[in-house]
Amino acid sequence: MEALVQLLLTLGLVILVFLLAFFPPSTTRHSRPAATPTQRTTVVTDPDVARLMLSDHADSFSNRPTAQYPKDFSESHSITSVPYGPKWRALRGNLTADILHPTRLGLLVPLRQEAVDALIARLSTQQATGGEVVVVRDSLHAAVFAMTVRMCFGDGVGERCVRAMEREVIQFISTFVGDSALLAGSSRMTRLLHWRRWLRYSGTFSRVSKIILPVITARQQRRRCTNGGGGTGIRSYVDSLLDLRIPDNHGDDAMAGSKRPLTDKEIVRLVFEFLGANTESTVSCVEWTLAYLVIHPEAQKKLHHEITSVQHGKGMPASEERLHHRLPYLRAVILESLRLHAPVPVIMRDVGADDAAVCGTPAASADGAPVLFVADIREIGRNRKAWTDPDEFCPERFLAGGEAEGVGPVPGPKEIRMVPFGAGRRYCPGVGLGMVHVGCFLAALVRVFEWALPADCDGVDLTEFRALFTLMKTPLRARITPRALAM
Repeated sequence: MEALVQLLLTLGLVILVFLLAFFPPSTTRHSRPAATPTQRTTVVTDPDVARLMLSDHADSFSNRPTAQYPKDFSESHSITSVPYGPKWRALRGNLTADILHPTRLGLLVPLRQEAVDALIARLSTQQATGGEVVVVRDSLHAAVFAMTVRMCFGDGVGERCVRAMEREVIQFISTFVGDSALLAGSSRMTRLLHWRRWLRYSGTFSRVSKIILPVITARQQRRRCTNGGGGTGIRSYVDSLLDLRIPDNHGDDAMAGSKRPLTDKEIVRLVFEFLGANTESTVSCVEWTLAYLVIHPEAQKKLHHEITSVQHGKGMPASEERLHHRLPYLRAVILESLRLHAPVPVIMRDVGADDAAVCGTPAASADGAPVLFVADIREIGRNRKAWTDPDEFCPERFLAGGEAEGVGPVPGPKEIRMVPFGAGRRYCPGVGLGMVHVGCFLAALVRVFEWALPADCDGVDLTEFRALFTLMKTPLRARITPRALAM
């Protein structure tokens, strides 16, 4: 009997230690409580209400919820999750004024061309050895991710390290779906019931840090040896983060106060965000667009003609503005794909109960708990008040004389018809680079290959898999045939 009691006490102690180790309290002295299942949620599908949120009342709708992230992620803010204020301005300003500045996009042309060439070579090998049918996603993801790693760290990152980073990004995104996204803000008991999933999910930051921090350290050493240059002709994102100084406090007067360098945790979080966002948004858009070009061969034929008419498909535009003027149909095809399947499925905002009233939402509760606004990007882009035949793929609507002439990837302040990259002050800062990446990969893939349905396939499954990004539930399988290229 005494042995049984001792065993039960030991088991109880083990369980207690397990809970404290893996399920720490979700609040700190400086943070708000995590969102709970009882928080009022308002889903927005009307473009006019989205404009009220993101443009007209941007001051009130500027903060994103962080409760769905694991503790290490939510405490080490990225540009996506950091509350609006001085730190957000410093982080975003560093990204937009440095690696994403339009004057620097031309410097990335060699990196992009190498990635495109690697993808074409890999698909050509698969086509030659696999009976013409390929699953494009894996090869596309590998090419885009390798390019993004070079943008982030510069040259010198080994292939094994690149693939390890890529596996973590893929696993995190595939895990962040359904109940997994809610576990971070749930009770300890819920996490215990789903402990395998939660450990895999919450352990991402630790695993990523072990991979990324040595690469950052190596970059620092190279910078010291080259007087801060890093040893390459292109300034990497990590270089900018190592040089960045951010406000040391979070108050309104932070910009006037002291500044500090980023911590290792903060750099890892920002790097992980850069790798994931740049890669997944590009891969998502290219795959969806190829799917529609397989379904609509007449659009593919028209696009191929335009691409081959511009320097035989080479020397692709290095900016979104040049893409607009030189390849209008390619741009229209991309925009129509983004309207139907934006890379990110929703825009979420935590809003005070009083501010929520501007969108016609009643107060959340007597205690003033915030309201969670969820703008459904897909439904906004398919709203019947804004679009003719909104579920149909029709790139011509974005050409001159079409119903969407002048509509771009980021809406202006007066009208919202689609928000694939967000709107207002917190729209995606990488939209210009993303449009160029997608345009260049698509142009090369359509120029080199003809894309069609496999003989054993009745159609393309356009079902969405909504996680952090909007992916095709069934990866695209296509029969590719090499085209005769003009010299």
